[in-house]
Amino acid sequence: MDYGKLKKSLKHLELQLQNHLSAKGRAELSSIDREAIAESVVQRFETCYDMVWKDVKQHLLSELGLPDVPNSPKPIFKLAAQNKLLPSATERWLEYADLRVSTAHDYSGEKAAAVVGAAERFVGDAIRLYEKLSGKGWE
Repeated sequence: MDYGKLKKSLKHLELQLQNHLSAKGRAELSSIDREAIAESVVQRFETCYDMVWKDVKQHLLSELGLPDVPNSPKPIFKLAAQNKLLPSATERWLEYADLRVSTAHDYSGEKAAAVVGAAERFVGDAIRLYEKLSGKGWE
């Protein structure tokens, strides 16, 4: 299986998260600039999260040969945990699912802040999952 798109998506999220973290100390940025950077982190999280669960689904089907794989994130992550694919607790992946759903149509400050706050953990978890699925190290 090719995990190149997942890796690219994760790298973009990782870079934008670093940009967001460094934006706090950059006096030249206006509040609207900082807000736009935070919104970009949310959008990249959404894209990356969607790629993660779909790649996990495909891995369960094609690499593990499981016959009945659900078509929604939470059951897929539970099945992935049963097959010892997740690098962290299942509850964290279910939390990421809830965060993804919460931002679907609403980028309000509170919801965006929750995603941005969890993005750092998500990046680390997703990188370890990428490594496990792909069998490749992170560069």
